[in-house]
Amino acid sequence: MQPTRIGNFEVARIADYEGPFFAPGEFFPDFDPAVIEEHAALLGPRLIEPGTGKLIFSFHSFVVKTGRHTILIDACIGNDKERPTRPQFHRMKSSFIDDLARVGVKPEDIDFVMCTHLHWDHVGWNTKLADGKWVPTFPKARYVMARREYDHWLGVHDSGVDTPHARAFGDSILPVVKTGQALLVGDDYALDDGLWFEAYPGHTPGNVVIHAKSGGERGVFIGDVLHHPLQCLRPEWSTMACTDPDGSRVSRTRLVQEHADDGTLILPAHFPAPTAGWIRPHGVAYRFDFRE
Repeated sequence: MQPTRIGNFEVARIADYEGPFFAPGEFFPDFDPAVIEEHAALLGPRLIEPGTGKLIFSFHSFVVKTGRHTILIDACIGNDKERPTRPQFHRMKSSFIDDLARVGVKPEDIDFVMCTHLHWDHVGWNTKLADGKWVPTFPKARYVMARREYDHWLGVHDSGVDTPHARAFGDSILPVVKTGQALLVGDDYALDDGLWFEAYPGHTPGNVVIHAKSGGERGVFIGDVLHHPLQCLRPEWSTMACTDPDGSRVSRTRLVQEHADDGTLILPAHFPAPTAGWIRPHGVAYRFDFRE
């Protein structure tokens, strides 16, 4: 994604990884291959890998410069994290920090890290490994997360279950709580720069989207309410990663209906470059038009 604007806000995308991920039949329990056949021209090799048929995903963060604050939205995968059940990302080494520098941002420049939810692939860069310990990557930042989401994953972590999400809570959430940098807020939290939370539960219990408004323009950072443009064509398709598939379906349907053709720039957490775009009506459903 080329740097873009929402009114006076500057927005850049910093990716840890982009490429083929799951086969759609693995990722969407209700997958119907006829949908890809019917919409092959609309999807194309940008979104579906030729040959394997795997979904093309991006794992990225957004940097928002408001003129007053520099904000990181979702902290992606992170380096050196123990993720043995996700071998693609186990002890990963990416150029994330160098890529931040290319858009003029150093770790100490980040004022807020805002979390749509607390899955392992959205919180990894909250912390970095230093002398064998996990410490905050962004030393001056407040890490803003919905209290409902935090309480859910605290319970999962404390249960002793070993999953990527539980590991991530231990290595990427608790260290910023320990330093006093975590800011646990309500689902309607608003930052006075023109950014605010709205609850969209289902993918996770405390999942939120982050609205942005500046200079008469609007955008919404939707996290994982939509994982892939296929879900615009079939909003009823929840994923194997959704805590509550029925609730996720309700939230996703609400989002596409509310923002179809309303001018709001949609910024998803996993759509490949150029990532940002608009939801449009398409037959009896919707499509995603990328901002080129």
